[in-house]
Formats: sequence, C-alpha cells, structure tokens
Amino acid sequence: MANPKDPDSLSLAGSSTAGTGKPAGAKPDFSNVRGGSDTVPDTSGGGGGTGRPDFSNVQGGSDTVADTGGGGGQQSYVVEKGDNLSSISKRFYGKSKFWKQIFDANRDTIENPDLIYPGQTIVLPAIDTDGDGDSGD
Repeated sequence: MANPKDPDSLSLAGSSTAGTGKPAGAKPDFSNVRGGSDTVPDTSGGGGGTGRPDFSNVQGGSDTVADTGGGGGQQSYVVEKGDNLSSISKRFYGKSKFWKQIFDANRDTIENPDLIYPGQTIVLPAIDTDGDGDSGD
C-alpha cells in the first residue's frame, strides 16, 4: 500500500482502487455522496438544524466618508494621487458638475482648480444635489 506521506510511493497508474478491492477501471461509487454545503457548523447537538445561516446579528449601513463632526453637512477630504475636483465631486455628490462649488469653498487654499496635490486637505461643502432645497440628501 502506498504511503501518502511519501510522494515517491504514490502513483497515478491504476492497479486497483485504493483499499476498495475493486479492479482498476471500475467506476467509482458515489452513492453515499450528499449535495449541498454548510458553512456554519451545527452546534445544536441534535443534527436537525434549519440548514439556514443565522444573520440576526448583522447590522446594515455604509459610510463612504468618515463623519468629521463639522456642522452644516460640510466635511473635509484629503486629496489622493490621481484626484481632481471633478472626480472628487463625482465620488461624493454623484455628479462631476459640482467641482466649482468645491473650488469656491476652498479658494483660500486652492488658487488653480487644476492644481490640487496629494495630501492636501480640502473642504467638501454641503450641496443640494437634487434641488429639493435640502443639502442633507
């Protein structure tokens, strides 16, 4: 019998099906294979669980920008490599057309809207993106 820990003793050649006593070339018996998957072990001890994962402790929600604690919906952002005001506007407001409002809110630190730098901190103003008069969309 081949030693599974010794790679030199293993062979792909068929002499007989390992330990079954069936001759090589006989079709394998998969009658005891069950379908399905269970990623959560059954810890109930009874073996008759529902078969469904428990998501009762999952909490939803997402936040693409950390709350900076600023008032009026205004927040700060640190410019990353490859950013420009249009791409920042698209990421935070859904449309690139709000780049001018970002520029206007940062005129004290940005002289040219085409020249922003990685590491530079800018203000992202509260903008009414849907025209309902409320900037807290």
